[in-house]
Amino acid sequence: MKTVLITGCSSGFGLEIARHFLARDWQVVATMRAPREDVLPPSERLRVLALDVTNSDSIRAAIDAAGPIDVLVNNAGFGAAAPAELTPLDTVRALFETNTIGTIAVTQAVLPQFRRRRAGVIVNVTSSVTLKVLPLVGAYRASKAAVNAFTESMAVELEPFGVRAHLVLPGRAPDTRFGDNARAHMHGFEHEAYAEFVGKAVARMLDASGPITHAQDVAEAVWRAATDPSSPMRIPAGADAEAWAAETR
Repeated sequence: MKTVLITGCSSGFGLEIARHFLARDWQVVATMRAPREDVLPPSERLRVLALDVTNSDSIRAAIDAAGPIDVLVNNAGFGAAAPAELTPLDTVRALFETNTIGTIAVTQAVLPQFRRRRAGVIVNVTSSVTLKVLPLVGAYRASKAAVNAFTESMAVELEPFGVRAHLVLPGRAPDTRFGDNARAHMHGFEHEAYAEFVGKAVARMLDASGPITHAQDVAEAVWRAATDPSSPMRIPAGADAEAWAAETR
């Protein structure tokens, strides 16, 4: 029986990914900054561990407690929105610390066991905003684009060891708490120089008439990356993400 470790499982994509793998008889190590077992169905194949991807001691403890795993899914992250000029540097640092460095740190903690066994899969969940120029999310896009670049280079390095690395790129997911969480990191929307532009841009972002991404779309894309050796490096997840990916080909 194979084991997957997933970061950021308290809600949204991570929670649905954990459910998806549990339903398919995998051993699941679901990690969260503040562990809550009540969000997932009870199972003998489930372990819920504390993991703060910005803390090296927390990473070490979680990986040690997890034991051997077959697939790592780096999903933990958060969003933020602000005009580039007005994005607080503390927010920029926090975005990179969690979304980029956190992903790299957890990956580095797991890779030695994959390399020694000459088997394993890393799936990094980034974002389809890296495929298309969008305003107000420059720092967030940059943090996710950095993970894309890191993953693509890493995949070439790991291929001789039989280890795969993939990217899953979700689109806009209003059904999840991602947007609500990002609102705590919005800045500069009322600045007189940007207010009119921001109003129009936000209206476009909130337009519910177009295609969107559901958490199940992301879970299915991660499952494909984890279980299908022929899956592509980049897998868009969600109707909107697929459309954006098609535009860039």
